[in-house]
Amino acid sequence: MEEIEYRLVETPGELAAACERLARAPEVGFDTETTSLSPFEGRVRLVQFAAAGEPAYLIDLDRFTGEGDNAARRERARTSEDLAPLRRLLAATRPVKCAHNAKFDAKWVQHYLGVEMCGEFDSGAENRNEVERAGLFDTLLASQLVSAGEQEDRHSLASVSERYLNLTVDKTQQVSDWGGALSAAQLEYAARDAAVMLPLRLKLVEALRANALTRTAQLEFECVVPLAALELAGVYLEQECWRAKLKEIAKRRDELHEILQDELAEEPAQQSLFGPARANINLDSHVQLTRALKRVLPAGEEIPDSTRNWKLEPLAVKYAVVRNILDYRTLQKTLKFGETLLESINPQTGRIHSHFHQIGAPTGRMSCTDPNVQQVPHAFDMRRCFRAPEGRKLVDADYSQIELRILADFTNDPGFVEAFRTGADLHRVTAAQVFGVKLEEVSKEQRDFAKRLNFGVVYGIGARRFALLTGLNETEAEDLLKRYFATYRDLDAWLRDAGFKAVRERTAPRTVAGRLFRFNFDPEDRQATSLAQRNGKNAPVQGSSADIIKRALRLLHDRLKGTGAQIVNVVHDEIVVECPESEAEEFARVVEGAMCAAGEEYVKAVPVKVESSVTDEWVK
Repeated sequence: MEEIEYRLVETPGELAAACERLARAPEVGFDTETTSLSPFEGRVRLVQFAAAGEPAYLIDLDRFTGEGDNAARRERARTSEDLAPLRRLLAATRPVKCAHNAKFDAKWVQHYLGVEMCGEFDSGAENRNEVERAGLFDTLLASQLVSAGEQEDRHSLASVSERYLNLTVDKTQQVSDWGGALSAAQLEYAARDAAVMLPLRLKLVEALRANALTRTAQLEFECVVPLAALELAGVYLEQECWRAKLKEIAKRRDELHEILQDELAEEPAQQSLFGPARANINLDSHVQLTRALKRVLPAGEEIPDSTRNWKLEPLAVKYAVVRNILDYRTLQKTLKFGETLLESINPQTGRIHSHFHQIGAPTGRMSCTDPNVQQVPHAFDMRRCFRAPEGRKLVDADYSQIELRILADFTNDPGFVEAFRTGADLHRVTAAQVFGVKLEEVSKEQRDFAKRLNFGVVYGIGARRFALLTGLNETEAEDLLKRYFATYRDLDAWLRDAGFKAVRERTAPRTVAGRLFRFNFDPEDRQATSLAQRNGKNAPVQGSSADIIKRALRLLHDRLKGTGAQIVNVVHDEIVVECPESEAEEFARVVEGAMCAAGEEYVKAVPVKVESSVTDEWVK
């Protein structure tokens, strides 16, 4: 391995000189070393930069913040005049800061040094085709975009360096103690992590351009800082309310447990003084559950070889005992999730600070972990426990039928487009066409069927699945689907073409921001081929929805900057903002405006509609 040249920066004079030299570079490799993974529990020890023709600069913040606990050091890091050149360099959009998983570094810079990474950036500015106009280049996100959903690719710095540079990156020092005296090995590791960014960026820029992904990369890079701010803000959970909900769920779970024991019980093996002794079964045991189902379901009913939920769902349509099993499992899972959320409340802030994975799915959608506040159940009104603290309100806004509007934009189907342009009820219009009745004669049941059809086609629903969802038999479901596609012929043609493209070319139509998809599957495997067809239809639509929400996050983040409002959650097509109570209605208009502006940048054929509410609790 080549020797790395670095310079340890420990005095105000050295820092000012280093920042002056770095500011002249068009781009710099950037990294931080911290004493904890959580900004609320540690401090930034090193800030590293690398520029072409320069040694790597390792800025030891401990030399500038002095002794004391993390809070005292953080206050000095934010206010020390000696560190002003560093804060200015970090806030500027030039040089471009190239980092791997830049959101991690952006959170620490914001929390510890008190400046927003590339905070001078204006998301409404021109140069929309410039991939690094936001001042950030994230090699993690770039690698994910180029991989285009291929699950075999890994995106750690070590994996990406190996794939693009044929370079082995040693990460053993990553988990070393960064709070004490720094060893030569630690300093060399820190220097290499910053230096590798520059050649890696060159390779990834080349790959992004070759795959026509620069516009998509720009969208992703611009979303890094808003997502970092969202994670730092956290979301407030009212614990007393939450514990009451868990108690209610546990009671229902225990009741279902007893019901299932009665429904699945074997004949009593022996008598006791108190009557027959029920032989309980372990509801978590596949063997015992399968044996019990074979015993209690009618003779001739085919019992699946697995008791996984998706295997039991067809039986649940017919048998209450199977529905009870699935309900019991849902309650068990909800209780476990509920306890995890309580354990995740940060003792310093009293809030939950989850991790949002910016490209968390092959479609480009975000995902959330530690804990997943995107999947809080609607059941038992659990979302109502997420509340605005005293003196504040929540603005909860979501796009109305955004995936169907995207589908209308892609397909230009006259029926879809006309319904959205006139503000008609698309589901009622669909029901009237499919069932052959007048618009005013459409029943609630018919509208519900049409709603499931409209949303189902986005996910490539087939007759079997539609029958399962609606209780129809497969013949009836097939007939409804035929009538649906006869109504929306252009929609049908687009979906067919997208499915064929997935099988023939192993890709799909790009999203509104140019996101690319690749599908790897065995063409001899009918199930895998069918899945690829469904993904080919769904990925462009779901991915476009992800593009729009990410653009909305950036626009909204910039419009809320310097106010008392902050984004606290995002769930697919929904954004939750916490704001001062006295200005809530005004902020609701700001949120709607930013979200509509984002949608209108990409969806042209039909209007984009956003619905918002001002509440004390998360209710959507």
